[in-house]
Amino acid sequence: VQLQASGGGLVQAGESLRLSCTASATISRFISTGWFRQAPGRERELVASITYDGVTNYSDSVKGRTTISRDDAKNTVYLELNSLKPDDAGVYYCTATYPPYLSNGRTIWGLGTLVTVSS
Repeated sequence: VQLQASGGGLVQAGESLRLSCTASATISRFISTGWFRQAPGRERELVASITYDGVTNYSDSVKGRTTISRDDAKNTVYLELNSLKPDDAGVYYCTATYPPYLSNGRTIWGLGTLVTVSS
């Protein structure tokens, strides 16, 4: 299974972006999907995740202005980023994690999409 992220770009602070991550196969097989980001000189960090049954989790830095969702019919996971700040800039990676009984519960990563926020 491959993950293809898109939707990144250059925006001004305060604007919004919607990132998409489309899988090459059904995402219903995954126990969770999510988004990580990595800024230059910083460690990769979890931004948000969503389980197969819709339970969401957000990092404190984006909570309240970010929404993760998934459309199983389209095999796509979305990340809506609002009120963007310069600190939100980085490469955003989508992930998908198998349940323990499939592929030993491994996580697969897509290629990233770059988000740049100008102040």
